[in-house]
Amino acid sequence: MTITDDGLGADERQVRDARLVLGSLVEPGSKQLYELVKAHGPVEALARVTAGAATGALAEAAAVRLDGRDPAAIAAALWERSTRLGVRIVTPESAQWPAQLDDLRHISAEGRDTIDRDTYPPQCLWVRGPHELPEVTARAVSLVGSRSNTVYGAHVAAEFGYGLADRGWTVVSGGAYGIDAVAHRAALAAGGLTVSVLACGVDRPYPTSNSALFEQIAEQGLLISEWPPGTAPFKVRFLVRNRVIAALTRGTVLVEAAARSGARQTLRRARQLGRAAMAVPGPVTSENSVGCHEELRRDPHESVRPVASVEHVLEEVGGVGDLAPVPRGREQSLDALDPVERQLVDAAPRRGAAGASQIAYEAGVPLREALAKLPSLALRGHLREHSGGFARV
Repeated sequence: MTITDDGLGADERQVRDARLVLGSLVEPGSKQLYELVKAHGPVEALARVTAGAATGALAEAAAVRLDGRDPAAIAAALWERSTRLGVRIVTPESAQWPAQLDDLRHISAEGRDTIDRDTYPPQCLWVRGPHELPEVTARAVSLVGSRSNTVYGAHVAAEFGYGLADRGWTVVSGGAYGIDAVAHRAALAAGGLTVSVLACGVDRPYPTSNSALFEQIAEQGLLISEWPPGTAPFKVRFLVRNRVIAALTRGTVLVEAAARSGARQTLRRARQLGRAAMAVPGPVTSENSVGCHEELRRDPHESVRPVASVEHVLEEVGGVGDLAPVPRGREQSLDALDPVERQLVDAAPRRGAAGASQIAYEAGVPLREALAKLPSLALRGHLREHSGGFARV
């Protein structure tokens, strides 16, 4: 079967189809597959995998899924299903590819843990929604956190999601219960853009009880997955997916998280990628904020910035001049006075009245300064003249 209505030339289509098949045969992020494609290109890499020339876990995993099928037929079936579902396919060769995903190749760590080793960019992305990926993710912040959020966490996620979207920033999250869903809904309520990065196919987003939310995101934002349509949401895939959430954005905010929250891994990916890493402090008695507090206590060289407002977040991810205003208490009438004047006002009695010498003595200031300033303070309404002396208003 040959697909010819995609606007690609024969060579471009061959590369895209190879990416499609490789992305369906091997779980995303594979270091071995990335290096094979880098060395030989997608088409030759696929030929080596299907011919059994690849080695190790890559060859074994691909062989199980290939199961004697023709790669061309797999590519045609994936393309046909995507077209039928209205899903776009974006590969690294496409102009729609978000270049920041390429940073994922820098954070792979050797070891037995495949989650930390296989952190490489996806072979392709399946995208559902009306917007172009590079445009949507050019100014983006991820908001992540607990699935079993508190009222406090929901309030913060809603404030941040709405505020960021209202200021023209895209809100990225994972579509899960709790903080993720609140952040998405708040961005939509602001009339802004939001992106949900899924750990399953874009045609079967999880959790299913958020189906209405996912449909709204697909209409007004984007649903993204590195797994083909029809893929089920396995637990490990959520951890694999987190690296994409962190890579797509300029910074990640951990809104609320327990000690073992998977959202903490998204924040760790942001630190590894050199993105802004932020956490919201919570009540010290709340188990749902333990993860945030532990992140804030990290070594300064792996710093996570505390944020308490949208302005704080924008100061971390924005450009020059995006500084959060310094919080100030309510202005009081004495704020305009100089230090000596404040001392004189404090020393004046509330009942009765005192002369200049007595007030100067109580305040510990020279008498000549008291004589010069007390009448002015009375004229400005900070003191009142009474019985030949001065008193507090």
